[in-house]
Amino acid sequence: MGRAGLNRKTALATLTLTLAAEAPDLDVLGSFRGSAFGFAHHRGFTHSFVGVPLDALAVVGFVYLIWRMRGRKVKDPKLPPRWGLLFLYACLAGLSHILLDFTNNYGVRPFWPFSEKWYSWDIVFIVEPIMLVFLILGLVVPSLFGMIDKEIGARSRGPRGRVAATLALVGIINDYGIYYSDQRDSSA
Repeated sequence: MGRAGLNRKTALATLTLTLAAEAPDLDVLGSFRGSAFGFAHHRGFTHSFVGVPLDALAVVGFVYLIWRMRGRKVKDPKLPPRWGLLFLYACLAGLSHILLDFTNNYGVRPFWPFSEKWYSWDIVFIVEPIMLVFLILGLVVPSLFGMIDKEIGARSRGPRGRVAATLALVGIINDYGIYYSDQRDSSA
């Protein structure tokens, strides 16, 4: 999401989005209290609509501390951090995590603590190979073009990877559409 264009609106967007997309899985730390406790609490509060803003607040707070420790430095001084926008981005990344977990057979409890009901779309595996290929290509292809540009002496025109990241996201959305239509056709 950062490389698809959100990193052009505020500094620290890619870092914030990356950390916030992973933040709901911090609930795995509960497994230190035992496997039964960890299993019972995985995909609980941090994977709920109530938990998303709190996850986002923790991530933005962590990014703020890193920014302060680095002396308030960013790559592009003309693009300062916009903390309210970073909070919204962190919420968006947290919601994307819930969506991705919803699409596998394990599911999520998005309305926790108000409802313990699990919701699962069950259209993809927990680790989906095709989506993984799209994401890897979205990261690797811009690097390959960057190496080619250096060889021919071309100048960089800002952050790389916008087209590749956008195509990776479109590929994943299409992948979901294919899985959904296959599921609907097989149940008919």
